[in-house]
Amino acid sequence: MVDAADDIRRGIGEATERIARAAAAAGRSPGEISLMGVTKFQPLEAIYAALKCGLSLFGENRVQEMDEKSSKWNGPEAAWHMIGHLQRNKARRAVELFGCIQSVDNIELAGALERIMAEKQGDSPGHAVYPIMVEVNVSGEESKQGTAPEKSFALIEHIAVKCPHIEIKGLMTIGPITSDRKAIRASFASLRHLRDELRGKFGLKLPHLSMGMSGDYETAIEEGSTIVRIGTAIFGARGR
Repeated sequence: MVDAADDIRRGIGEATERIARAAAAAGRSPGEISLMGVTKFQPLEAIYAALKCGLSLFGENRVQEMDEKSSKWNGPEAAWHMIGHLQRNKARRAVELFGCIQSVDNIELAGALERIMAEKQGDSPGHAVYPIMVEVNVSGEESKQGTAPEKSFALIEHIAVKCPHIEIKGLMTIGPITSDRKAIRASFASLRHLRDELRGKFGLKLPHLSMGMSGDYETAIEEGSTIVRIGTAIFGARGR
């Protein structure tokens, strides 16, 4: 694991440097951008190594895998976000395991999360608010999850009006599968423009744009990303 830990250290260092350069090129502060380590199929030892290097935000794609990792966890506290497709029947466990769900993309899932949080609150004064993000499929690729941009208005209005126990922190997307850098940039710019439209229409802050992965995060930062989700460039190839 020593060699692997060294590779992880180098990966985090390189990602941090590239984030800083991309931020500077866009006239932004690197402090505006959070580096998330994507841990799908990665062993706990790799995650512990990343924690020792100062990484504290992680993303998992599946509730089942996070459940397994949580049951064996013997490391320091870390922040975990759900970034994969979430089925309604796993929503309750997802709320227990994750500090934020970035992949809310339909009214039914939003409603399930609202009911779960309302039940947890019970008759207590005030109420806890659970942070979520709305996943938008800006590329239109059928292989991707996420609500269509034109449907995001109805989804966000529903959450803002009818779901007081959940709070929209921003939008998430996955860039298009292409080597065309202009298309990738246009996709990220589209999410930023959509966020601006939603802000104006509903008066929401929507402070976060979660966009950019190992192959395109510098472009995402130049287009306004506040959370970049990096797996391979930190941890190497997935374990399985």
